Parts: sequence; structure tokens; C-alpha cells
Amino acid sequence: MRDPDPKLVDQTIDLTNCDREPIHILGRVQSYGCLIAVSSDWIVAHASTNCHDILGHAAEALVGMPLSELFPPSTRHDLRSKMQTLAYQDTSARIFAYPLFEDDRLFDVSVHLSDRHYVFEFEPRTDDGALREDTMTVQALVGRLRRRDTPAKMLQEAAVGLKVLTGIDRVMVYRFEEDDSGTVIAEASEPHLESFLGLRYPASDIPKQARVLYTRNLLRIIPDIDAETFPIQPAQSPTGQHLDLSLAVTRAVSTIHLEYLRNMGVGASMSVSILRKGKLWGLFACHHYSPFYVDFEKRTAIELFAQLVNYELAEHEMGVELQEIDQARQLHDSLMSQLSSGANVVDAFELVADRIAEVIPFDGVAIYSNGHYRARGSTPTEEEFMGLARFLNTTPTSEVYLTDSLPERYPNGDGFVERAAGLLALPISRTPRDYLVLFRRELRQSVKWAGNPQKPVEIGPHGSRLTPRKSFEAWQEVVRGKSAPWRDSERRAADALRVTLLEVVLKLADETNAMRRRAQEQQELLIAELNHRVRNILNLIRGLVSQGRGDATTVDEYSAVLDARIQSLARAHDQLTDREWGWVSLKTLIRNETKAFLSDKSGRVHVEGDDVELSPPAFTTMALVVHELVTNSAKYGSLSDSSGSVHVDIRLGGDGAMTLAWAERNGPPVKAPKRRGFGTTIVENSVPFELNGTAEVHYKVTGLEAEFSVPTTHVRAAQTNDMPEAEAPEVTAKEVRLDGTALVLEDNMIIAMDAHGILEELGAKTVHIASRVSDGLRILDQHPIAFALIDVNLGDELSLAVAEKCAEMGIPSLLATGYGASEDIVQKFPAMPILRKPYSDQDVRRAVAELLR
Repeated sequence: MRDPDPKLVDQTIDLTNCDREPIHILGRVQSYGCLIAVSSDWIVAHASTNCHDILGHAAEALVGMPLSELFPPSTRHDLRSKMQTLAYQDTSARIFAYPLFEDDRLFDVSVHLSDRHYVFEFEPRTDDGALREDTMTVQALVGRLRRRDTPAKMLQEAAVGLKVLTGIDRVMVYRFEEDDSGTVIAEASEPHLESFLGLRYPASDIPKQARVLYTRNLLRIIPDIDAETFPIQPAQSPTGQHLDLSLAVTRAVSTIHLEYLRNMGVGASMSVSILRKGKLWGLFACHHYSPFYVDFEKRTAIELFAQLVNYELAEHEMGVELQEIDQARQLHDSLMSQLSSGANVVDAFELVADRIAEVIPFDGVAIYSNGHYRARGSTPTEEEFMGLARFLNTTPTSEVYLTDSLPERYPNGDGFVERAAGLLALPISRTPRDYLVLFRRELRQSVKWAGNPQKPVEIGPHGSRLTPRKSFEAWQEVVRGKSAPWRDSERRAADALRVTLLEVVLKLADETNAMRRRAQEQQELLIAELNHRVRNILNLIRGLVSQGRGDATTVDEYSAVLDARIQSLARAHDQLTDREWGWVSLKTLIRNETKAFLSDKSGRVHVEGDDVELSPPAFTTMALVVHELVTNSAKYGSLSDSSGSVHVDIRLGGDGAMTLAWAERNGPPVKAPKRRGFGTTIVENSVPFELNGTAEVHYKVTGLEAEFSVPTTHVRAAQTNDMPEAEAPEVTAKEVRLDGTALVLEDNMIIAMDAHGILEELGAKTVHIASRVSDGLRILDQHPIAFALIDVNLGDELSLAVAEKCAEMGIPSLLATGYGASEDIVQKFPAMPILRKPYSDQDVRRAVAELLR
């Protein structure tokens, strides 16, 4: 077999020259797995001494043994295939639940390149290698993560998800700060454990060497801090080199780190790296308070989960960055459009300050330009600023300068630190140096350390090697002279703003004048269009006023008729406005008109046929026609008594024209009018005159019949369904409230977590989750349950006993089931409301509201 490509060989991390004990003990592995290193000629070059217990051969026997004597041919073939894949990746290759010796024993196998050796690690399987659902669980947990809208919530959800995935006692999200200390920003732990949330750990707790290893090896596990470790034999190669175990998952850890964990009372630990752009951002730090082993396949799922968490956080950050870029662009556009060319920036100071405040938070802002100084908010005095300006003149030119601790950079700044501890300066000219400066007040921070950071470790009996600290009691430090930090996004926005202000200064006056001319022309066009529309409306109203006199005999009756017609036009105009003066459904017009005028009689108007949309001119015309037909029927026709009805049939012809047929039935006998009023004129003449269509009206004894035809230029088939089906009313969390303690009996972890959150949102103070009938009965005995959500089928058992006990105790309960309510299996249960799976939070709210009504 050929030697590995030297370009693919990992370089050994040199830890031997550190003044502290190396992070890993060279040549030792943990007890849960054994290790062998294979040279290019397939001869075992190194082996750990626990190989006898795991592989059945002592290390002394393995060293120098051909692999053909150790593994059967099929195993050697599969291992060669995995070794081949290492040419295309910089990590380890893995095989799960593999029969190394072609018998019932199963092993998880990992192989990676170390210098010029292939390093194999073997972990005996503790299960039968059956199909696992770890990957599906990871997908579900990441799905929950995506629903969170901030990094803090996402990381808290990630901590909960990792604890659910592993079952470990405590999961912390540990973020590295600029000074290499670490803060616990999220945590999920057993209820009886003291919370570490918010604690900050000194940088010495995780030395730089360890951080390098965390970047290369994403997951480290110590199943038992008191377990024996085993050396590698031989300790050195013939050339005197140690075997680099940086990527070995079974590699032993420093005795200092083990003692550190013992001092914390930890029995087992696991850490998973959180990377940002290839750099170590933080860790998932997991602690268990007794020995705790996570098998290799589960660890691989954990690595996948961590990588997906990294991806989701990066996606969220990318979205925020794009939003901030868009805000900066909008700020640029806003300032460029509002500031006149060549204007004095000092004169526009208030406008500039207001626009910047929309993007970058600050407590004070000052501008110094052409020898003029103006300030607003919490800022230095003009005299103090002059000294600060001289300091700013020494900073790099043509770029933003910022600091969150001004006294550390500019000692004289200590005199006004309470007003301005942080500074962000934008140079807005080259010569002379002019500045727009944002200030932030001093923010006295209380940092809660996990032990005194000034004395994190002590020199031990090993000389220059250090002993771990023994005190982890919270130690509080008040930090002065600092402001809230300036975020990277704020720096980017400030840099874009600097360029914008330079553009403002250099803008030509004729561009502003041209913009003003265009604005004036647009204003004149708008005024002309508005004048045209107002005149048309006034003419229409004038016609209604003058022509409607003949339809009434008294002033009150005339006023009512006129008001009804104007209201009809107003309703039509509102519908056109809602659709942005576009096409509107004719059925919607008829429905709104009948409801507005007929109220409880509107159900006697039956509309059938095609749903068509009318152009705005046709919609206004038909609004008046329909109004006259409706009011006439209500006064004299089939809707004037309790027995009649109206049938409206709408048809869209093959030529694109629309026909509307109006037929009244079962009303009083109809007589043709003796005189032609304005209403009759509207019905008979509006469509032909306004729309170039036709109108035919027949006053039959059995009821008025009319038929209108509107040409294709004014009608079209409906583009959307304008009459949606009725939906169940929304129920908010405020409309229904639970009180007290709730029980969720559900065997699916993800569904149980969703139900837990829904019931908490509805007001439950405590929600207990159980996945077995025995656990549910125990919770009912131990806690005063006020509400229960019970899954019918718990996999290998039914929840009947729990449902019956809830019924006996009078506990309001819902049955969640994928069966129908009539299924035999559900019929065995007490009479309880059924919640069909899959259900949403709205389904639960509606069911609870109905149950507690």
C-alpha cells in the first residue's frame, strides 16, 4: 500500500515546550477504546496496552504483527476502503456496529492519519447494532432551533436539544470573550443542580493549547474521570518521535484537567466545539455527576447536531448582516436625498444625528467641522473635545476609529468617562481633519466569575507546572471605565456612513436643482390628476342631486334616496381602494350591497353562475345599477314582503362578454312605472351609455326581470377566490388560561416538548412530562395536577389507566390521538375531547377553550 500524500498528513502540535503540563498525556488512551497505529507496510507500529481486553491481543504481541494475523480478509478489505477515503478528507473515517472478527462481537471503528501512520481506534458496542433514530432526532431538534429568532434563544434551544439527545446531567453553552475568558450564556440541567448560567470562567481554565485541539477535534469525551488510562507501546518510533494523538477520540487527557473536574464534583464530561469562520467561538460543555459513556454512533450524531447548530447560527448572522447592510444603504439613500449638495454638514447636524440613531445606538453625538463644534446628548465639553480631536488626528486616516474603553487609549478621557467612556469617530474630510463622533456612557458591569480571576491557579509541587484551582464559588467584580461594546455591524454601518457624508460634501449643486425641478413637475402632474378626478366626482354628485328629485315626494324621502345612492358609490369606492383601484369581483359587489341595504333579508338574494371581475369604471357603474335594483325590490318587488326572493345569474360567454340576469319571484304583482324616475334611468341607460353594453328591463306581473350585457373590455374571469370558506375562529393565549400544574403523557420526545411549551404559554405554572403509564400514574399521585394532555398510544402500551385516573380525580383532560374518534381503541377510554394528531398550538388552545367553557 502506498504512503499517504505528505500534503494530507496532519502536523503534530508541539505541546512539550509549554510551561504547563501538556493538554494530553503523550502515548496514553482512555479505557473505553483501544488504539493501534499502522505503518505503510501494514505492520502494527504502536498499540495501547488495553488491546488485550478489547481485541484479545496484548500490545507487545500486536507491535510488529501483520494485520493478516489480526483480522480476517473481509475486515482487512473494509478497513482498506476506509483508509482510501482519507485521501479526500481531513478528519476521521468511521464504521459503526462492525463485526471485526466475523462473530457476534460488534465494534465502532475510527481511522485517521497521524504523521505517516494510520491510527485505528476500536470501541466495543454495548447494543446489538439495531437501527437507531439519532439522525431523525437531530433533524427534529434542529427544526425547533430554526423557530427561534435570536442567537440567545437558538443557543438555549441548542443546549436543551443536546441534553435531550444525550441524557447528560448538564449542558452549558460556553462563549469565549475577547480576553479568552469564557461566559456561560445558555444552560440546560437537571432541576436539582445549581445553575452556572451567567458565570464567567478565567482564560486559564482552558489554555490556548487546548483551544487549538478543540479547533481540530470537534468532540472530546471523558466517560469516567477515575478510569484507568493505558500507555501506547512503544512510546516512541525508531526515530524518537511520539505518536501524535491530537485527532484520537480515545486519547487520554491531562491529570490537571481530571483534578479540575474532580474539584467541580464532575464524574464524566464531554465538550463539543462551536466554530465561527474556522475559529473557536465557544463550546458545548457537558457535565455528568457519575460515569457516563456516549457511544461512537451517538457522538457522531452529536457532532452533526453541533455542525448544524453552527450552520443555523451562521445563517442567522448572515441574515442579520444583510439586513444591516440594507439599513446602511437606506441610511445612505435617506441622507443623500435629504441633504443638499455642498451643504454645510454642521447645519444639517440634527438631521444627520436623527438618521444615524436609527441604525447605531448612542448616548451622545458631536460634530467638528471647519472649526465649528456642535454636540447633543452625553458628550465632552468643547474644550475637552479639542484635546480629543488632537488625539484622533494621530489615528489611522480614512477609516472609522472606535473603542469601548476611551481612558485606556486616551488617558485624559478619564476626566469625562462617565459621560463618554466609548467612542466611534468618523473622519468626514482629509484636510483639515473633521469628525462626526458618537459617544456611549460608562456602563459599570458586574461580572460574576466562577472563582477569583486574579488568582485562578497556584504553582504546584511540580515546579513550573500548575495545579488546578479548587474554588469555584461565585466571585463578583465591578468593571469601570467601559461602555457597551461597538458591534461589527455598527462599525460597518459607520464606515458606510463616513463614505456617505463625504459624498454629501462633494455633491454638485446642479444635481440638487435638477432633483427639485423633477419634484416640481411631478407635483404639478399630481395636482392636475387630482383636479381631474375631483371634477368628475363633483359632476357625478351634481347629477345625483338634480336628477333624483323626481324619485321622492318629500324632502326627507329625497334625502334618504340621495344618501342611499351616495353610500352605494362610497362602498364601491372602498372596494376599489382596497384592491388598489384594480379589478373587483361582481359577486362581492352584490353581496356587500344586499347586506348593507337588506340586512336580514340578504339571504333571500341568490347569486349563481360564474365569478367575474369588473374594471374600475364598470364596477362604479354596476354599483349604481345593483343599488337601484335592490332598493326597488325592497320597496315594490319580491323583497317587499316575507315570501319573495331574487335570483341573480352571472355568465361569462365564449366571446368574453358578461351577461347578468336579474329575476324576482313570489313577490306582489308588478306594474310598470307610470313615470320614468332617475332610478329607472340608471337601470336602463347606465350600462349602454357608460360601458357600451346592453340593458333590457321587463315589468312582468310575476316579478321584475332584467338582463344586462357588459362587453369583454370591462370584464374578465376572477383571478382569485373572493369568497373563502369560513375558518374556525382564532383563539389567543389570553382568551383561555390554565392555572396550576399540568401533565403531558407522550412517548415522542419532540411532540412532548412542543406540548410542554404550548401549555406553559396558556398559563400552566409547571408542566410534568411522562412517556410511560407508570410515570404518569406516579406524577398524578405526587402532584396536584389541574390539567392533562394524554396520548392514547404510547408505543407498546395504551394510556388507558392514566385517562381513567384523571376521570376519577375530575381532572380536565384531552386525548391526543392519530386514530379517529370512532376507532375501537379510543372508545375504550373515558369520554374526553379528542385532539387529532398532528395538532398545532391553535388546535390545543381551541380544544382547551372548549373543554374549560
